[in-house]
Amino acid sequence: MEIALAVAFCGGLGCLSRFYLSGWVYNLLGRDFPYGTLVVNIAGAFIIGFLMEFGIRSALIPPTLRIGITVGFLGGLTTFSTFSYETFRLLEEGNFITASANAILSILACLLFTWIGISAARYL
Repeated sequence: MEIALAVAFCGGLGCLSRFYLSGWVYNLLGRDFPYGTLVVNIAGAFIIGFLMEFGIRSALIPPTLRIGITVGFLGGLTTFSTFSYETFRLLEEGNFITASANAILSILACLLFTWIGISAARYL
């Protein structure tokens, strides 16, 4: 029950973080490209890379909190379903270059930031 509560609480925080962060990014950069979704997915990639590596190497993050953050917070923050929908809509509208750029950039940037998160945790 403790883990379920941690996931629920952290999930709510992740959803709110996604709402505010992606909204801020869209206000800053516009809506010509799914920038908000891209940024939250990159942030989530970094956080999961860092948290999992740091959690493996350290006892500073209790397992319940680690699960709450990775499953709850990051589940609420990151947006693969939104990424899929936005990319599909771009394809459907005939924006093949933008859709391809979104897919390639999202995958490469998230892999890169997962690695950066892991590297940062290993550095500590």
